[in-house]
Amino acid sequence: MCLAVPMLVVEIRPDGSAICDLDGIKREVNLALTDAGVGDYVIVHAGFAIEKLDKTEADARLALFEELAASFDANPGI
Repeated sequence: MCLAVPMLVVEIRPDGSAICDLDGIKREVNLALTDAGVGDYVIVHAGFAIEKLDKTEADARLALFEELAASFDANPGI
């Protein structure tokens, strides 16, 4: 199963790629599919930013990931 996660664009590189951050974890991301800039949130899937989000939507999606993780922690047999 593949997941696409919201990340914050923190740096744009001259080659058009970006450094994106999620809770201190930084990844190089290809921005070719979006018009994202520094300070934007993007959905990252397989190294590509596939959608730009506003902060409210990014926070809501990240909260769902946290809720899902907590449910697995509470039910380790799943």
